[in-house]
Amino acid sequence: CAREIGMLRRLDGGRGRLDLEDIAAPAFDPARYGATLHDLMARIHGVLPDGTLVEGVEVFRRAYAAVGLGWLVAPTRWPLLRPLADAAYRWFARNRLRLTGRPDACTSDRCAVHSERVA
Repeated sequence: CAREIGMLRRLDGGRGRLDLEDIAAPAFDPARYGATLHDLMARIHGVLPDGTLVEGVEVFRRAYAAVGLGWLVAPTRWPLLRPLADAAYRWFARNRLRLTGRPDACTSDRCAVHSERVA
């Protein structure tokens, strides 16, 4: 997630097409979006300029399009692939910590970021 956010920030190049927010930051208030931190941590969310909340693959579709990479995710809009992409993301979101070898760091009101240094 952090790598992808970093990539999107670099591709945006300070143009302001994306406004990325760290929901694990101590000052973050999920109530601002009418949600709980647990709900927001369960899957990716995005807020459109009109305030509409979108989630899942739709966030990637819009973010990639904003930085000029919409062609990468365009097939996920196709009628036959859309439900498959959406289902695959829901499965990944539920299992991402286990799949990436990270413990569930979100057991309190904030999520801890753990880093290991390899010598």
